[in-house]
Amino acid sequence: MAEITAKAVMDLREQTGQGMMACKQALAETGGDVAKAIDLLRTRGKDVAIKKASRATKEGRIGSYIHHTGKLGVMIEVNCETDFVAKGDLFTDLVKDLCMQIASANPEYLKREDVPGHVLAKEQEIFREQVKDKPAPIQDKIIAGKMDKWFGERCLLEQLFVKDDSKSIKDVLTETVTKTGENISVARFVRFSLGETA
Repeated sequence: MAEITAKAVMDLREQTGQGMMACKQALAETGGDVAKAIDLLRTRGKDVAIKKASRATKEGRIGSYIHHTGKLGVMIEVNCETDFVAKGDLFTDLVKDLCMQIASANPEYLKREDVPGHVLAKEQEIFREQVKDKPAPIQDKIIAGKMDKWFGERCLLEQLFVKDDSKSIKDVLTETVTKTGENISVARFVRFSLGETA
């Protein structure tokens, strides 16, 4: 078994924002392999986020971003459990990152459940027409894959994070939940672009 040094624990803590004991335990369980320890902590972070998801989020902040040209603006409401977390740097940075994500990636919906049924039906119809020449048994799988990609482009929580495309916005939220120890949710957002109509 590899020796777990204090420096290795500190380095992992800086990379993940996890507590010292969690980092030490993850390194011990992975034989000192930092990449595996990060994956283990991320997996555990998702477990923590799932447990906290039912807790009420009545605090938070409204974030905004105006592009330097003055022709693009974003407003977002992000909620958490306490005023203490809402005023913290981690939460503030999250809100700023989400504003930049919306400005850059232009999501139409917060999550896939928000997409109207008639829009889904139309996209599925288009994809079904595209795969009509494929063997019948694989058509549904291809359509499901195309729909997942479509959701990933149009739903904020499923988009790849513009600052690190190895994770989705949902992953970024989960990491912040793990670091703050509180449930965090995006309530709503709006993106304005000069000359565009709703």
